Amino acid sequence: MKLALAVHLDGTQAQAAAVAFDAWDAPEPLKTFVSRIAQVEKPARGELDLRALHCMLQLLREHQLAPELVLIDGFVHLDAAETPGLGQHLFHALGSSTPVIGLSKSARPGLSAQFEVMREEEARPLLVTCAGIDIGAAKVRVRAMHGRKRVPTLMKLVARLAKGGD
Repeated sequence: MKLALAVHLDGTQAQAAAVAFDAWDAPEPLKTFVSRIAQVEKPARGELDLRALHCMLQLLREHQLAPELVLIDGFVHLDAAETPGLGQHLFHALGSSTPVIGLSKSARPGLSAQFEVMREEEARPLLVTCAGIDIGAAKVRVRAMHGRKRVPTLMKLVARLAKGGD
């Protein structure tokens, strides 16, 4: 089972969500999971914001999930030199054995065209970064995901669940 994860931060609280799926082109999840986090501490000034990491790990523990791969909305690494981002920290927290693929709609300095994936009917690419899986393989899988727009269907769903939608 693969999981798409998202976290919505709201002040000092957060909600983490996950959708489980087996096939990359699945239009619907096998199951959904939600965890509410009552207290989330803001990072120290100048430090990487890893609040979502703690929320994701709590969701995985709370629901006793052990995915074969995790897909997140965000960066695994922040540049081509692989400066660690949220996804890299998640990869290490999971024992460096569960591949993590990060999707982002925003460009970032230091990430060249090799990280871009074009999806149907959209002019702007998604940026794909990863750990524990080859970038080429990660891009093929993201391109194969269900949905005719830029952001895959399951990523839209998990974001909506994290924000408290149904």
